[in-house]
Order: sequence, then structure tokens, then C-alpha cells
Amino acid sequence: MRKARKQTGIPLIAKLAEVSIGTVDRALHARPGISPQTLKRILKIARQIGYKPNAAARALSTGRHVRIGICVPKEIAYFYDELWDGIRDESDRYAGRGVEFLTVDVPELGRGERSAFKQLLKRELSGIVVTPGNPEAMTPLIDAAEQSGTRVVCVSTDAPVSRRSSVVCIEPRLNGLIAGELMANFVGEKTKVAIVTGMLKTVDHSQKTEAFIASFRERSRGGEVVAVIEAHEHADESFRKTSHLLESHPDLGGIYVNTVNCLPVCKALTEAGLTHTVRLITTDLFREMIPYFEKGAIAASIHQQPYTQGQLAFRTLAEHLLHQTDLAPAQYLNPNIILRSNLHLFREANGATRRNRAKSRNQV
Repeated sequence: MRKARKQTGIPLIAKLAEVSIGTVDRALHARPGISPQTLKRILKIARQIGYKPNAAARALSTGRHVRIGICVPKEIAYFYDELWDGIRDESDRYAGRGVEFLTVDVPELGRGERSAFKQLLKRELSGIVVTPGNPEAMTPLIDAAEQSGTRVVCVSTDAPVSRRSSVVCIEPRLNGLIAGELMANFVGEKTKVAIVTGMLKTVDHSQKTEAFIASFRERSRGGEVVAVIEAHEHADESFRKTSHLLESHPDLGGIYVNTVNCLPVCKALTEAGLTHTVRLITTDLFREMIPYFEKGAIAASIHQQPYTQGQLAFRTLAEHLLHQTDLAPAQYLNPNIILRSNLHLFREANGATRRNRAKSRNQV
């Protein structure tokens, strides 16, 4: 009994929970291989005895030091600010645990990503988190990284034919299917609708588009998708092409914007006086969208959890590199449907603090 009383930390938790020290370590550091019931019991005991793990000591005990590079766009800031916040907040949690965090400058999706990725490959990294805007062009580089032993996790969009270790994203087909079903419920029979997308060469955009078309045609009676507009994530191009769409199809009943670039579409609808005539389904959420929700211009939005995507991509890669946990080939998050009634529940609507990305740490 005297010996038991002298025990502290993980050995004491293991004794009280009647499990091994290894099981306690897995529970306290969110690693797999433990049942939910055991996890709950261990965490409860840890709280009861006031145990706080020493992250620095843990890093020293493993003897590992890993370097993770981030190759993620800055624009469109409405989406990627949230994704970056998730990555940086998660990297902060690994401070002192043997994880070094490096970034490169990628101006926007599909532009400058090859040169940025090549810069990271020269740094002899343990792993890279990347958003491949042009998967065909990025696949050889991703394959080269994996062949050299650098694990690659795609986030937000995928390079599906590459040898990447994992992808973290909202399953794009599911995103499109939900939007198509919503649109069919919003509009009447024999209604014409259109899609505004970014670049169809991007897997995420093309799969959302295909799924929306299939879902809408299946669920709407006589409905028709009359146009698929590539706006390349440029505000002026999106506004101009949407305005032309509205002029060409005065009987248009709905628009699905399957990227975050929805403000130009909202502006075009407003200037045409069609905000209450054309049902608009958008993607994600940022504060500038809220007035359009409140006045009914946006009927619904499909939320892709960018903050959580960033967190999960960094966390799973770090845990794999530090502790050899498995990397699932795909980690799909469930999209949320945003309506005016539940708008207040989302992080972006509550003024979540975004970091000043000009102050990015460890920039290559």
C-alpha cells in the first residue's frame, strides 16, 4: 500500500484503472487501439487526480523530431483563413513535442503550388500537408515525395491517382448530392437551375458538379441544369458570368455555387432584383455572407468544416510521424447544412478570431 501511494502520474492512473501503462499513454494522447469505455475511465481518473501530461518530456522520451511542411493556398481567404487557423492551432498543441512546422507561399488554389511543393521537398521533411488545386500536375511531385519517405496528406481537395498517404476533406460527391436534393426541394417542377464552380480540373469542384446534376435530375420533376459556369475563383469573372447567365435565362429558378466564391453571385442577383426569385445554395460560411442569409438571398449553404479539416490533417500526420499510428487512406467529414435558423451555431458566424496570416511563423 505504501508503494502504491507513492505512485504518481501514468503509473498511478494505470493502477487505479487496472490497465497497462501503455494503454494509459494511448488514452491520454488520443492514439488508437483502446475501447471507448476504457478511454472514458482513464480520462475520468486522470481528471480526478489532476494529472497534466508533460508534453516536452513526452517528446524527449520518444526521441523523435519531425518536420511538417504546409503547402496550402492563401486565397480565397474566406475559406483558407479557417483552414489555416485549424492547422496553426493544432501545431501549437504540438509545441515542445518534437514537431517543427514550416510553410511556403501559395497565392491561390492551383497557382504556384508546384514551385512551393518543390521548395518543401528540398527541406528533407517528414511529412507535407497539401491542397492540390491541379491534381494532374501535382501527382508526380506527390509520388516523388512518398517514394523518398515523406508522407503526404491532402486536405480540402484530393489528388486521387497519386500515392498520397491520406486525404482529409468533405466527401465532394456527398456535398453535391445534398445540394442537389436541397435545390429540388426548394424549387418547383420543370425549373431551370445553374452551377457556378471554380475549376473543373480540380477534383473537388468536378465531383460536386457531377453529383449535383445527378441528384437534382433524379429528385426534381422535369428540372434542368442549363449551365455550368467555371469562374476560376475570380470575383470579377464570377460576377460577369453570373450576370450574363441571368440575362440569358430570365426564367432561371436556382443557382448552386459549389465553392466559397459566392459574394459576386449574390451581388449579381441583387443588382438584377432576383434575390427572392432565384434560390441560391452556397458553400461554407463567412461573416460577409450573413446579411444575405438574413434577407433571404441565400437559401442554404453546405458547410465543409475548414477549421476541422486543418486540425485533422495536421494532427493525423503528426501522430503518424511521432507514434506510427495508421494513416487512413481517406478521412471524410460530414457536411453541415446551414439555414438562417441555425446560422448562429457556426464558428464563422460568431466572430471566431482569425490570425494575421502576414505573421505566419517559420515561413520558408
